[in-house]
Amino acid sequence: MIALLLEVNGITMYRTGVQHTQAATGSQTSLREANRARVVGAVQQHGSLTQVELAGITGLSPASVSNIVTELADAGILDTSPSIRSGRRARLVTLARSIGVVAGIDVGARSMSVALADTSMRILATETLPLAPDHRADMSLQRAAMLVHELVESVDASADELLAVGVGVPVPVDVSSGMVSSTSLLLGWDGAAVADVLATVLRAPAAVDNHANLGALAEARYGAGVGRDPVVYVSVSHTMSAGIVVDGKLLHGRRGAAGELGHMIVDERGAVCRCGNRGCLETVAGSAALLRMLSVSHGHLTLDDVIARGLDGDPGCQRAIADTGRSLGAAIATVCNLIDPDIVVIGGDLVASGELLLAPLREAVQHNTLASSSGYADVVAAEFGREAELRGTLAAALDRARALGVLGVIS
Repeated sequence: MIALLLEVNGITMYRTGVQHTQAATGSQTSLREANRARVVGAVQQHGSLTQVELAGITGLSPASVSNIVTELADAGILDTSPSIRSGRRARLVTLARSIGVVAGIDVGARSMSVALADTSMRILATETLPLAPDHRADMSLQRAAMLVHELVESVDASADELLAVGVGVPVPVDVSSGMVSSTSLLLGWDGAAVADVLATVLRAPAAVDNHANLGALAEARYGAGVGRDPVVYVSVSHTMSAGIVVDGKLLHGRRGAAGELGHMIVDERGAVCRCGNRGCLETVAGSAALLRMLSVSHGHLTLDDVIARGLDGDPGCQRAIADTGRSLGAAIATVCNLIDPDIVVIGGDLVASGELLLAPLREAVQHNTLASSSGYADVVAAEFGREAELRGTLAAALDRARALGVLGVIS
């Protein structure tokens, strides 16, 4: 069993990756440490919880939970605040920020979002800014670092409280080096040493991955994919890609290019894609293709315009979203035939259109997937919606901090 040793204000805590920790027989000290670890682990996994909820999750008595929470709050490990649950007064418990904060940076094709969170994954501050279509790695990473510094200051934290940073980018990444491994998908980012650049500027360890992989991580660990395996997450925005989680681990492939759904060839005589191939899924179902469908009838629209008009009942926008869903669903069916996932989670900007996208997508998946006596994979919207990738960057930052012993040492 892997345990993490956390020492805060003189109190030593042992955390494990499982919900319940067995103490050594006959050792009251070990039992107390194990019970503390249960409480801290539950808050870290689920975020803010009342003491009643903590008792239910940990299996400890309400009195024991109350005593432990009081002790750890006095030590600066937990924070408590009054709250109301089901019409009754309650004591809300969160991890104290004195343990530190993590930052997440999600770089998209047209925008960048940055978030700051405590070690229980409670988001403290966020910021989003637009990016030029041809944004380059050096300028974008400088702006990201500036935003992280601003967010740290905005919550009255200091730079040395930043434990780690997680970064998602819309291209394949060699996670072992933190470098972009693609050579044609995002102009100005080929071979960018994202992890090294941010670690140097922010003076904190950095973890970098494809943003769809991080969306998959967030949804499998905290969202719609909890308790499901395998999990396939598909990000549908200005670009599209997939993240695959099997046995709780992300599938990266040889050079980080696993899950590049947008560059699956669907029409070998189709339009030339930005990657240099012909007939990729992005040329048929990407945002540019969707907007082209509507250019003659609707003029210039943004992706958000199409979603809003479709939800308002515009038949042309609804048709364009549905056609995109069908094309995407047929491609996802191929992934289902290869991976046989338990659930397919759809995220990214276009998921905001709801069933306008999901209904035809789901129908196409079922129509093109090999029939099974256990039925088809569930196809659902991401629980975190457009924020799935950003949540994943925070999860990656926490994982990086743990792996390097910033949150404690492996014992």
